[in-house]
Amino acid sequence: MFSVYGRVAATTLVSGLLTAGAFIAAGPAAADEAAQTRGGASAVIGGLKTYGTAVIHDSGGGQGDLQVSAGLFEMSVDGGGTLQTYCVDLHTATQRDARYHETPWSGTSLAANKDAGKIRWILQHSYPQVNDLAALADQAGINGGLTEQDAAAGTQVAIWRYSDGADVYALDPQAEQLAEYLHKSARSLPEPKASLTLDPPAVSGRPDKPLGPVTVHTDAGSVTVSPPADAAVSGVRIVGPDGKPVTTAQDGSRLFFDVPEDAAAGSAELTVQASTTVPVGRAFTSEERSQTQILAGSSESTVSATAGATWAEQGAIPALSAARNCAKGSVDITAANTGDQPFAFTLMGVEHSIPAGASRTVTLPLLEDQAYDFTITGPGGLQKRFSGVLDCKTQSNAPEVTTQTVSEPSPATVGGTAPDTNLAETGGSTTTPLITGTAIGLVVIGGAVLVLLRRKETHSQD
Repeated sequence: MFSVYGRVAATTLVSGLLTAGAFIAAGPAAADEAAQTRGGASAVIGGLKTYGTAVIHDSGGGQGDLQVSAGLFEMSVDGGGTLQTYCVDLHTATQRDARYHETPWSGTSLAANKDAGKIRWILQHSYPQVNDLAALADQAGINGGLTEQDAAAGTQVAIWRYSDGADVYALDPQAEQLAEYLHKSARSLPEPKASLTLDPPAVSGRPDKPLGPVTVHTDAGSVTVSPPADAAVSGVRIVGPDGKPVTTAQDGSRLFFDVPEDAAAGSAELTVQASTTVPVGRAFTSEERSQTQILAGSSESTVSATAGATWAEQGAIPALSAARNCAKGSVDITAANTGDQPFAFTLMGVEHSIPAGASRTVTLPLLEDQAYDFTITGPGGLQKRFSGVLDCKTQSNAPEVTTQTVSEPSPATVGGTAPDTNLAETGGSTTTPLITGTAIGLVVIGGAVLVLLRRKETHSQD
C-alpha cells in the first residue's frame, strides 16, 4: 500500500477593478479573460503514460519514506498535437483534465532555481529525446539494459533532484543507475525560446496612423495572421510596415493595426497561429493548481498568440498587459499610456497616475498559492481581466495532512464524490498530496499594500 499525504494550500483572492479614479469590485463576467502568457501551445493533460516507481526519503508529516509513480505525462494540444512532459513540482497534485499553457520560466518555480538549466540538459540527453534505449543504457554504464518504464522513471527522478531538491531514488536498479548518471552529468543550458509569441502583447495610440509594431517571434516557418473578429464592421486591418494587409508572417515580422481615422474609441485583437514542434524544456503551467510540467517531447502541434490594440482621439490611451513574476513573488501589470492626458487609476486602495507618453509596471506582491482576480478598464469600453494563482514554489509551508491510502498508480478521486479532482500521478498519481483550496479573506487598507513602480519612457515607433 502506498501512503499518501497532502498539503493544505491557503488561497487568498485578490479582486478589484481599475478605472480612472475609482475602485470597484469586479464580477466574474466583468470582462474578457486576458492571457498572461504571450502565446505558444495550450493543452489538456491526460495522465501518466510511461512510468515506474520512485521513493522519496523522509517525505515529512511522520510518513517516512513514500513511494510515488514517476514518469512521462501526455497532453493533448488545442488544435492538434501531442506533448510529453515531466513534472517539476513534486509536492503538488495534478488535476484531471487540467488545461495548461506554455509559460516562460519566469512565471514558474524555475525562475529562482539555479539548476533549471541542468533540467533542460537532462531532457535533451535522456528519454524520449534519446529513444535508442540500448545506446542510453550504454552511455549510463547500465549492463542490464533499460525498458521505457525504467528510462522514464530514471529521468523523472533526476529532474526532481534539481527541480525540488528532493531526496528521491528510483526503485528499479536500472532506473536508479540512469538517474545517477543524468544527475551527475547534467550541465546548465539556457532557457529555450517560446514556440510563438507577439511582442509587445498590447499597443495603443490614435487612429490617425497604424498602431504597433507587434513583432512575431517563432520557430515555425510561417504563421497565419487573423484580423479582429469584427473587422468587417470596424474596418480594422492588420498590415505590414508598407501598409498592405497581411495574412501570413514569419519570425521577425512586424504587424500593425490599421484603424479607420474616424473610428470611435475602441479596442481590437489580432491572432497568429502556426504548426510547429514546441522546444524541449518549455514550461507548462495551469490555472487550476495542477503541478507545473516541463516539455520532454512534442509532435507537430498548433501554437497561437494574441495581441491587443486600444485607440482614442484624445485623453488617456493605455496598452495593458500582465505577467507572473516568480522572482519577486508577484503579478506585474504593465500600462503604457500613449495618450495626451495622464492615465489615473486606483489598485488595491493605492492611487497611480501614468503620465502621457510614459509606461510603468505595477508590481502586486502575492502570497504563494494566492488566487487573484482583477479587471482593468480603459477608454472605448476596454476591459482586461487578469486571474489565476501564483504558483512559484515547489513546496508549501502549510501543514501536511494524511488524505488517503491507495495501491493503484492510476488516477484516484479523493473523497469519492468529486469527479474533477485527482491526486497527482507523477509527484502524485495515487501518491502525491492533494491541494485543498481554503479561501482566506484579504483586507487591504490604504498603504498597507506594497506596490512598486518601474518607470520607463515609451519610445515612439513609426
